[in-house]
Amino acid sequence: MLPALAQFRVEVSGVGLTQLPIALVPFRGQDASPQKISDIVQADLERSGQFRGVDASGQALDDASRPDWSLWRQRTADSLVGGSITRMADGRFDVKFRLWDVVKGQELGFQNYTVPQGDLRLVAHRIADFVYEKLTGEKGIFSTRIAYVTKGGSRYALWVADADGENAQAALASSEPIISPRWSADGQQLAYVSFESRKPVVYVHNVSSGQRRKVADFKGSNSAPAWSPDGGSLAVTLSRDGGSQLFTIPAGGGEPRRLTQSASIDTEPVYSADGGTIYFVSDRGGAPQIYKMGAGGGNPARVTFSGTYNISPSISGDGRWLAYISRVGGAFKLQVMELATGNVASITDTSADESPSFAPNSKLIVYATHLQGREALMTTTLDGKIKARLAGQAGDIREPDWGPFRKQ
Repeated sequence: MLPALAQFRVEVSGVGLTQLPIALVPFRGQDASPQKISDIVQADLERSGQFRGVDASGQALDDASRPDWSLWRQRTADSLVGGSITRMADGRFDVKFRLWDVVKGQELGFQNYTVPQGDLRLVAHRIADFVYEKLTGEKGIFSTRIAYVTKGGSRYALWVADADGENAQAALASSEPIISPRWSADGQQLAYVSFESRKPVVYVHNVSSGQRRKVADFKGSNSAPAWSPDGGSLAVTLSRDGGSQLFTIPAGGGEPRRLTQSASIDTEPVYSADGGTIYFVSDRGGAPQIYKMGAGGGNPARVTFSGTYNISPSISGDGRWLAYISRVGGAFKLQVMELATGNVASITDTSADESPSFAPNSKLIVYATHLQGREALMTTTLDGKIKARLAGQAGDIREPDWGPFRKQ
């Protein structure tokens, strides 16, 4: 991994309909710490769209104190987090925190971490995950990772970062384009397309070791990799037999098996979470639309009917939602379809959206867009009400992909 160059600033905008008011008191000892734990936790929770921060200024509280319930009720907090961070003799940090229910006047949980300095951000994200799950009943995604590509001058880089965009590490740098990064379901590998040999070739990259291997380097174009949920194979778009068609190929490499037989361009495959269905883009009807078929091939069924140009499908892990990009007039807009009803909502007011990818809990989408004349990463709630900008400093940002839940 190369050193981190891309630093991010998170700006949250919008107001959700129901947000849980939570107070995060600055952790005792965090002024002397390299990471402000309570600030990171609060930013995570607010970015989710489910929480609203309550003013905790002027208050001291840690994991060993008992809260003054009347004070926090007066400040309209429903829940409360307090903790401490202590540097130990061996250089590691001891982080403790408690979560309280202010309405009921009772503790909801306590956790303790002992970690090296480099893991303090991860601990903050894990605290946010704990709070989110306790208060919403669903898994938090703050300790997950995203991958994305930047272009700065004539240099391209593939980055792996925390879900808030911080702590970015370069996995690959090249003078030729890198496109279509896709996480494996275990979070250990990234598939992507590199043009370093002056043509598109699909690679699989081990994120922790940096080792990589070619998976598809056939005659013509090799593009648009998508992992099967079991990690055993990839769906890819190959033009080796003429037009661009969908194939599956073993993740270790080998002979591809053709899935589609059409005179059209079939590309951008993505698997449903259960592995039984592949969604993809085809112009077989005259213009790009999203279709689906069984993972082994078969007769495709059209999924998108509104608009004349729909690309870049992403399926939520719970199987309920399809996110995609639609050309509306001259603008490219992020759309979310409820698959059961076919209802479609346009959820952005930007006009150059691209590459949507769902968080593993299906509650947020990361995408790239143009804001104020430059490319930026955004997250949005599925209703479009809460958006957060992850503003990078390392060139144009594109093609984000949200990784899976991390193993504890």
